[in-house]
Amino acid sequence: MISPYRRALPLVGALALLAGCGGGDTDPSSQASGTAPADSEIAASEAASGAPLAAADDAPLATPAPASPAAPISCSADVGEAAAARLAEQCRAVSPATRPPCNAANSCAMIRNEIARGCAILGEDAAKTPQCKIEPISREAAADLVSRFYAAINARDYAAAWSLWGPYGNPEQTLDEFAKGYANTRRTHVEIGKVSGVEGGAGSLYVTVPVTIDAELDNGRRQRFTGSYDLRQINRGMGISQGWHIMSAKLKPA
Repeated sequence: MISPYRRALPLVGALALLAGCGGGDTDPSSQASGTAPADSEIAASEAASGAPLAAADDAPLATPAPASPAAPISCSADVGEAAAARLAEQCRAVSPATRPPCNAANSCAMIRNEIARGCAILGEDAAKTPQCKIEPISREAAADLVSRFYAAINARDYAAAWSLWGPYGNPEQTLDEFAKGYANTRRTHVEIGKVSGVEGGAGSLYVTVPVTIDAELDNGRRQRFTGSYDLRQINRGMGISQGWHIMSAKLKPA
């Protein structure tokens, strides 16, 4: 069974890992998106003592994040107009939203998050839907969520990453706090290990995704973290699931 330990903090600057904990016990009723730590703040968890983890090289914390983070990178700018248009079309085919975020002007992470959400809402019908290439309750879908979380961070779409923590984003951090935690992170790369088997209990499904994260700060410093993400989603038999969301993150400097 997944550990009840749910607090996690984002890694800021030199990385005081400060990412908030995951969402509540219900899946989001509106679009969510997201991806990983920043300012080399890779959504990491606190140490057993309760104190935030320090940077791997014990360097001082980075300078405070700017008040206004840079705008997200559009999907068109990220992968090209043709590829972005195809992704947006795939999104519109499965999104239940009346004004879906399936627009090439949004980040690719936001669009992919909406595809995952729409396919999860389709439930068993997702298997018959060409646009749903991943079974929503699978281990592959869990790994995909973690990949999308970090893709959103790299695209500077912090709202998309923050929303992947649950129905109302990260319950222990506002969106602004979450975004500032990644202000000094230039790029992140996540390697996903062997995902655990999907477990069920009390109307929910749980899975653990092991990760190794490499982060590069604006000053050129590189940091590495290892650990795991615990994910949850509603069991189809208990209601309408909107896919996996992050319940907790446990990361430490490697």
